[in-house]
Amino acid sequence: MTEEPNKNEAQLPEKLLIDDSMNFPFHAAYVVYSELFDNINDAEARADLNRNIEALKDNRIDPETFYRNIAHHRKMGPDQHRERFSLQTQRKRDWRKKAQRQDRIKRHKK
Repeated sequence: MTEEPNKNEAQLPEKLLIDDSMNFPFHAAYVVYSELFDNINDAEARADLNRNIEALKDNRIDPETFYRNIAHHRKMGPDQHRERFSLQTQRKRDWRKKAQRQDRIKRHKK
């Protein structure tokens, strides 16, 4: 029985270490690939990720195609509940008034 888990581990494809930090689009794609590869335990999904990253490295596909090909793997990940965030804006005049007021308070507190 102890041999069966070892067979499963041996069948899982290994992560490719082909990162190129000088090529930003490829580096960004490799970071996405690496996170997905670490979170997926399916041998077929890992092999598909390896094929896509190799094709991107060899310039057989472009980054847009790479992301389209791996999109269904990204949906399988555990952190799919994206949190909402709020963005507050203000006019430049209001920001300046607030900054000047804070600077004035800092100056007089010394």
